Amino acid sequence: MTNRQMPKKQGESEETFATAPGRPEPDPAPPAADLPATAWAVLGLLSFPGERTGYDLKKWADASLRFFYWSPAISQVYAELRRLESLGYATSRRSGPEEPRARRAYAITAAGRAALAHWSRTDGCGPAVLKHPLVLRVWLGHLAAPERLRELITHHMAATEAELKEVRDALARAEGVTGWDHPCVALRWSERQRAAELELARAMLDDLAQLGPGLGRIAPEADEPGARQAPWDAPTHG
Repeated sequence: MTNRQMPKKQGESEETFATAPGRPEPDPAPPAADLPATAWAVLGLLSFPGERTGYDLKKWADASLRFFYWSPAISQVYAELRRLESLGYATSRRSGPEEPRARRAYAITAAGRAALAHWSRTDGCGPAVLKHPLVLRVWLGHLAAPERLRELITHHMAATEAELKEVRDALARAEGVTGWDHPCVALRWSERQRAAELELARAMLDDLAQLGPGLGRIAPEADEPGARQAPWDAPTHG
């Protein structure tokens, strides 16, 4: 018999039974719809005070979400808004004739807020997905000239430094804004992540410098037909 099936003791009230130690707390929200994470991210942007157009949401995603998740294309933002509205998680309002340009503003509904809160408490975050194009090219460094690898890393460092400045600018705008405490926590993580990325890139340059000229390159004859690497020489098992 599970905890949810345990009978009440005689004289025990419903409230006492529901909150007794050892019993799971009831979840006031109904199960959330099975949506992709991007839909929840768009709904999350709507969970902050105020109405926003799809264009507003895209701009905010570019200035926040992309630093730690990703920023969906404007077409995907509107596709998710239509899906959220069809589920009753969002509502929209078209501007009146007094405004110079027609615009549709979206807001989260009570059902949408409850579903988002339920989803945010669930397990299943999973490991962070790392796809690093630069590291993949360094992994294939036996096919590249050493100076080209150093050039790629230097360009990556310059782009990371530019992103770090953007993160710090976004953090400066967000700090002190009522209700934005948790976005600030996420942006501080993004700031530390970019700073760590720079340190890793510097360490990679040092590692390459230790290789010396020609070290790590594969001889051309290794590509000849019939040439095979002995299983015990493989750098990884398999």
